[in-house]
Amino acid sequence: MIKRSVAIMLVFTLLGVAHAQEFNCAVSVNYQKLLNTTQAYESSDKTVFDNMKQALEDFINNRRWTNLEFEQQEKIDCSFSLILTERATANDFKGQISIQMRRPVYNSTYTTGLFNYVESAADFSFSYNESQPLDYDMNTYYSNLSSAVSYYLYIMLGMYFDSFAPNGGEPFYEVARTICQTAESNAASNKGWTSTGSQKARYWFMENHTNSAYAGLHSVYYQYHRMGLDMMTKDQPQARQNIIAALQELQRVQKSRSNLLSVQQFVDVKISELVSIFTPAPPDEQKQVYDIIKAVSPINVVKLKDFNQK
Repeated sequence: MIKRSVAIMLVFTLLGVAHAQEFNCAVSVNYQKLLNTTQAYESSDKTVFDNMKQALEDFINNRRWTNLEFEQQEKIDCSFSLILTERATANDFKGQISIQMRRPVYNSTYTTGLFNYVESAADFSFSYNESQPLDYDMNTYYSNLSSAVSYYLYIMLGMYFDSFAPNGGEPFYEVARTICQTAESNAASNKGWTSTGSQKARYWFMENHTNSAYAGLHSVYYQYHRMGLDMMTKDQPQARQNIIAALQELQRVQKSRSNLLSVQQFVDVKISELVSIFTPAPPDEQKQVYDIIKAVSPINVVKLKDFNQK
């Protein structure tokens, strides 16, 4: 469990220099779709993809993203997959980003999903040159690849620390905002960095978590995880009530604006967990969860089909 005060988390300076590491991230680069195209490839091309994978691993895992010191067991477990779909030139690619992050639950071996998202290839194109290492500064645009990866790391840091302390993720979302604004101004193609176009553009995760109209999102993460899951081994009935309270807050946020990307992402990640938690719960609790999910994410309510039968 992270043993740090809220005050420290809110006042630290977010630098991008490499001393300590926060992430334990498994990276993969999938280029199978490229091999099935008509474009000819040399056998040496595999080395390019291997080097891309290694560059991403080093960039994420061997860089300091905060000024907090993490113990080895405190590192944030996540995975980052780059699924290449097009290669226009030797250095220019399109692809999908797939990201997952998990959080430990207090006094158990269980880990809970916090973030699980796939960004469409339509929104992500980038250049990669083996001779140019990936670099980061929140006020400097180096490449679409480094900016996109950095952006998602800070979104994940925000969610992670929101789950441990009230508004604990606020400074990380602000860094994500700066990265987004810098990329929008400097990227050759700012697709994904603006509010125009897809409602699932990366821009919206930042917007959802920095817009004061949706401030309740921060409470949702804290109430659900710290006051809910982390209490399950101590007081399950109270923990379930706190989780229901978190879902009620999520519904209030959803009423502010329908189809918020962060709300849908939260339900997508948590729906199977909710089934597990509330299957043994009293019928009135099941109905509360059912009604909230039906209102917030109708597409997921089918997974709670056994909850509203009594």
